[in-house]
Amino acid sequence: MEKRQLGKTALWVTPAGFGALPIGPCQMDLPLAEGAEVLRYALERGINFIDTAQYYHTYPYIREALKGLPFDPVISSKSLETGFEEMNAAIEEARKALNRDVLDIFLLHEVRAGSDWKDRQGAWEALQEAKAKGIVKAIGFSTHHVDVAEKAAQIPELDILFPLINFKGLGIRHGDGPGTPEDMAKAIKGAADAGKGVFSMKVFGGGNLTPDYVKALDYVQGLPGIASMMIGFGHKYEVDHLFDYFAGKLHSGFTPPVNHKKIRVSQSDCLGCGACLKRCPNHAIAWNHNGLAEIDERICLTCGYCAPVCPAMAIIRY
Repeated sequence: MEKRQLGKTALWVTPAGFGALPIGPCQMDLPLAEGAEVLRYALERGINFIDTAQYYHTYPYIREALKGLPFDPVISSKSLETGFEEMNAAIEEARKALNRDVLDIFLLHEVRAGSDWKDRQGAWEALQEAKAKGIVKAIGFSTHHVDVAEKAAQIPELDILFPLINFKGLGIRHGDGPGTPEDMAKAIKGAADAGKGVFSMKVFGGGNLTPDYVKALDYVQGLPGIASMMIGFGHKYEVDHLFDYFAGKLHSGFTPPVNHKKIRVSQSDCLGCGACLKRCPNHAIAWNHNGLAEIDERICLTCGYCAPVCPAMAIIRY
């Protein structure tokens, strides 16, 4: 694969990266050796970019996959922490778990509209300090929100924007409501024009757009300003499909085997605590008439972020 410069950083990445979320406990929960094998396969085929997060618990898979690899891929991680000390601890956790003195990219994970950016200034200061010390090369944030993505162009210290974008706008937010792909694409171009490195997430809308495989990839590939797309992989054949796409071997109507991932709340186990409602990035969980949590499958991104915060383990993937 070719490599593209990520904004004004010294990092060069392939046009598609390996999103590590699916192999971990939030989604497929693959055995360590199996998940690491899928990642290693992608790296050996030519991908040089990996996305992970403290919340994904996938550091062990990455460390295992990198053993004996003849090159160092670019690794991006992120944390949900809000405070200075907590973010410092998250950075140190990643350095130790990934066996790296210097991290390529570290981000504020999932910055939301409203006061979230202001509330996380302690964590942002920690990232700036880590970059100044030379233990992180590039910093920024990931977001599903158009208005947050627009901020990226205006923050001098920010190197990286990691936004959600797909042709149907699944998961895109704008303030307290839904956003459009057109508005997010405009924010992405604005950030790139300001010299920020941009790589995107949710090309397939959490798997919902996989039947439109080529269309989904063509859309994001054609947007100005995006250096790379993070694709979630759980199987080797999915890696092969992506390489066939970049080689021009797939016809426009190609549809890969579709893994119909779904998530539901077991009504008999739900405590009604609301933890999952607060955690869902797409507001796909709401109270039902029984006062229990229920997932709207029409807008669920199947990211699995809700499952780890449920104290009753009432959230089921099937």
